[in-house]
Amino acid sequence: MSDDEPTSGVEPTLRSYGISVESIDVGDPLEVTYMTAFPGREVHRREIGRALNALIDRAEADAWDPVRVEATVVRSPGDPLGTWAAEPVWFERLLADDLTETEFSTRVLQTLSHVDADDGDRDEPGGADPEDEGTAGDRTP
Repeated sequence: MSDDEPTSGVEPTLRSYGISVESIDVGDPLEVTYMTAFPGREVHRREIGRALNALIDRAEADAWDPVRVEATVVRSPGDPLGTWAAEPVWFERLLADDLTETEFSTRVLQTLSHVDADDGDRDEPGGADPEDEGTAGDRTP
């Protein structure tokens, strides 16, 4: 990461990609809570993709060193919709062309869990292993 580009630049970058950041902790892990523009029953996959593209673009520009990303998606403040995560090794392998965009997206989507609207319980995440070398599915954010 370059010294002239502070890690605090992550929030404005996410916002420039249309992500409505509610809170952010740019440590390790990067913890971000954002309000979805699509407050339905499930987290919108393209919105996940926009958030990830913001981070990938910063990493490609040497403006962000990949760390684990833990995202919470809310419908409104205090009304969680779901969570997803991305491992630093996935970003690193994608940037090194050792992982395709489809494989990267599939791994992130395997971590996606939704909050049950009736009782607030979360669905179990897909449990993607950060080092998993498995094949990719056809779903992309």
